[in-house]
Amino acid sequence: MSASATTPELSIVPANEASWEDLQTVFGSRGDAFVCQCQRYKLQPKEAFSKVPVEDRAHRLRTQTECGHPESETTSGLVAYLDGEPVGWCAVEPRTAYFGLMRNFKVHWEGRTEDKADDTVWSVSCFVVRAGFRRRGISRALARATVDFARERGARGLEGYPMLTEPGKDVLWGELHVGTRSIFEAAGFREVNRPSKRRVVMRIDF
Repeated sequence: MSASATTPELSIVPANEASWEDLQTVFGSRGDAFVCQCQRYKLQPKEAFSKVPVEDRAHRLRTQTECGHPESETTSGLVAYLDGEPVGWCAVEPRTAYFGLMRNFKVHWEGRTEDKADDTVWSVSCFVVRAGFRRRGISRALARATVDFARERGARGLEGYPMLTEPGKDVLWGELHVGTRSIFEAAGFREVNRPSKRRVVMRIDF
């Protein structure tokens, strides 16, 4: 039996080339990903997360991703498939699209001398891997895919904001929605700032 017949095939596509149903399959019907719908960093400055219903968050995500519209020139992330089964999501777009990151600029970029309104710098803000498919390298593959995705769309640089993990200490899965340092390192990112004991800013410039 050939290796190709026994090794699962992972493919990653821009979210607009995936169906909305596939993306919601990745998010599930409960839990952090379902509740958030990748909107925590997207809300406008005067919007409170708790005041925006889940249905509204989902509608916004559907509009942002343009799921089901492969002809669209815009989207806001990537969807991973394993043997044709939707298994992962990664949010990646210009940093200026993430109002939550912009509000907390001091927290994430204190000491850095760059224009926070530079829309040629992109951000990777979230990873979701479907329950039952974790620890299979899907987040790592998504992180690698963000590099070409952003570069091909004119990004000058790409950033991620992973949480540091400590050996022997449990970390809630929800805390790792921003990814880990190791998956960014494997994709070619380097550390440019460490604003707290547990937060690292990783970046790759093109």
